[in-house]
Amino acid sequence: MADTVLQAETSELDAWYPDRTKALYILSQLVTRDFKLKYRRSALGVAWSVLNPLLMMAVMAAVFSTLMKFSSDNIPSYPLYIILGNVTFALMSDATSQGMGSIIGAASLLKKVKVSRWVFPVEKVLFAVVNFVFSLVAVLVVMLFVRVYPTWTVVVLPLFLIYITLFCSGLSLLLSALSVFFRDVMHLWGVVLTAWTYATPLFYPAEILPDWMMKVERFNPMFHYVAYVREALLYQRIPTLRLNIICLGFALISLGIGFAVFRYAQKKFILYI
Repeated sequence: MADTVLQAETSELDAWYPDRTKALYILSQLVTRDFKLKYRRSALGVAWSVLNPLLMMAVMAAVFSTLMKFSSDNIPSYPLYIILGNVTFALMSDATSQGMGSIIGAASLLKKVKVSRWVFPVEKVLFAVVNFVFSLVAVLVVMLFVRVYPTWTVVVLPLFLIYITLFCSGLSLLLSALSVFFRDVMHLWGVVLTAWTYATPLFYPAEILPDWMMKVERFNPMFHYVAYVREALLYQRIPTLRLNIICLGFALISLGIGFAVFRYAQKKFILYI
């Protein structure tokens, strides 16, 4: 029903609105639709965006600080360290996983209505960003509980959101294009995310990594994005210019590659979806 209504509304836009206005309208409608569908028939609704990271943090903090002794004197608050890593990585994971199947999922709409195809993977990224913003409430709860109170360094969060949104948009564009032609990509990406999770210091201190692994981390975008958020909220420092350049660089590289592949491949989508 929701897709039928969206098709009708989009068809009406074809005759009256330019492509850019139409694309922005569809983006807003899709984000609203996904938000309603995610929390439909859920007793707690949007509260799960807060409760889920809190529960995951509690379990992981108990396991890794008590059983595996992963806590470090260099970390002001281990629970806050964990939740910041988890919600940041979850943003990327959710955005790319959902964006990867967005073109295939929108097949019925794409076959009937002329619409910019990039809207669908980018919409999944924006939806993940909205959920991330809600999860920051959980981060605030943990900060107050461990008495690491927010400071003026939170002003860099909008800049972080720009970096991570561009980075995830590039990945989503790339993966959504590849998955149209190679459906195995949708299965392989889950394995990649699992390996990426353990390769990124989300629940263990980076200082336990050997020297060779720290050199590898330089090429791990999520290592830098997680570090950016922790600098602002955990260590309460403004991220360095070098860290900003690295984060922006990964974002632009990802977006450039993703857009180039998507633009080249989109002409053949209709033959494979």
